[in-house]
Amino acid sequence: MMSRVLYLVRHCQATGQDPDAPLTELGKQQAIALAKQLSEAQIQRIVSSPFVRAYESIVPLAEQLNLAIEVDDRLIERVLSSALLEDWRKCLEATFVDLDLCFEGGESSRRAMMRGVAVVNEAMQQATNSTVIVTHGNLMTLILKHFDGRIGYPEWESLQNPDVYRTQTEKGKSQIDRMI
Repeated sequence: MMSRVLYLVRHCQATGQDPDAPLTELGKQQAIALAKQLSEAQIQRIVSSPFVRAYESIVPLAEQLNLAIEVDDRLIERVLSSALLEDWRKCLEATFVDLDLCFEGGESSRRAMMRGVAVVNEAMQQATNSTVIVTHGNLMTLILKHFDGRIGYPEWESLQNPDVYRTQTEKGKSQIDRMI
């Protein structure tokens, strides 16, 4: 199998967390800068979360490269809980240790990771060598954790908007590099 390169992208700055929250003015500028950063990477395919902030983050690159954006519902952000959690950060941190921990109305880390990794695995089976996958911070961190079990809450906490990780897989081995 040839080398496969995936660019995992966390969306640019948005006005909120709702699925229809658009990018801020700064987020729109970040999306343009992101397109410039990735324009030389020989991207052949773009897959995005359907959430507006993720989709809008990659439109400038798609337009520049004349590529369609494939929307995949499996890339939506993970719901930690449907209930208001007093200390949601501590709860989130616990889910990186116990992947099966699940709060009321939420999704476990393992379940979220598996749906995100399914998108990654499908991308790696495509004839394309270089794919951009646009998602959200928590899900992106869980996908990265699949590749490297040492990744967890501190990496999530250090994420920026946008953020980009490049994963290169060859002969079953993956190398992960943060680009931003």
